[in-house]
Amino acid sequence: FSRPTAALAGATGAMARGSSAGYDRHITIFSPEGRLYQVEYAFKAIKTSGLTSVGVRGADSCVVLTQRKVPDKLYDPDSVTNMYHITENIGLVMTGIVPDARASVSRLRSEAAQFKFDYGYEIPVSFLAKRAADLAQVYTQHANMRPLGIAMIIIGIDVEGDKMIPQLYRCDPAGYYVGYKATSAGSKEQEANNFLEKRFKPPEPNPRLSYDDTVQLALACLQNVLGADLKANDIEACVVRNDNLKFSRLSADELEAQLTALAERDDEIAGRD
Repeated sequence: FSRPTAALAGATGAMARGSSAGYDRHITIFSPEGRLYQVEYAFKAIKTSGLTSVGVRGADSCVVLTQRKVPDKLYDPDSVTNMYHITENIGLVMTGIVPDARASVSRLRSEAAQFKFDYGYEIPVSFLAKRAADLAQVYTQHANMRPLGIAMIIIGIDVEGDKMIPQLYRCDPAGYYVGYKATSAGSKEQEANNFLEKRFKPPEPNPRLSYDDTVQLALACLQNVLGADLKANDIEACVVRNDNLKFSRLSADELEAQLTALAERDDEIAGRD
């Protein structure tokens, strides 16, 4: 090798050994290890909110739950939320950068409205999750865009004739989506997933939890990973049920009742096994 060539080879070798130098400046450039660093940074941005969100699917219901933090005493607490409805019966919890979340919600509402206009019926939850993932993936392949720093957990009930099937999906900044029995997102995501994995036995293809068990499992999960007793004002929860398809928010009194029932339990769901 000539000296410049050898120096270049040495620099390339150094970068290939795990350094992100140079390869994290553009979203469209792969590193020698095949990584897109800007997409990885988007996953880290989700955790900067300091919030943890949980979604659980039961036999006839789904629940999404997240922490409620009001960062300024002058804020109107009722205006601070991470829960958004997309249609009357489909909603989601966003975890991450709030402006990104609002922009994404606005686009998904347009997608859902366009679907109903084109086909004459409400958009299925699975198709909405696919559209959300497709849109997120586009942001990973254009140099004039950046990935959205959000993870969304979508819930709804798919009605197929007489069948009503609870649905729970999670979409991430890379454009990956999949259906879940239970999942989480945010700063304590790994701990929450570990807790949930112990409550769902592999042989069972679908959850058999009742509505109350579903809500209380989500509460127990969040309580366990935060290491403190929850208060109704510290959390927000939304549910969909077979007997009430609307994406509806649980009131403080309903949350307090569920927390009281959870405190009186001494079983696997309560996390005291």
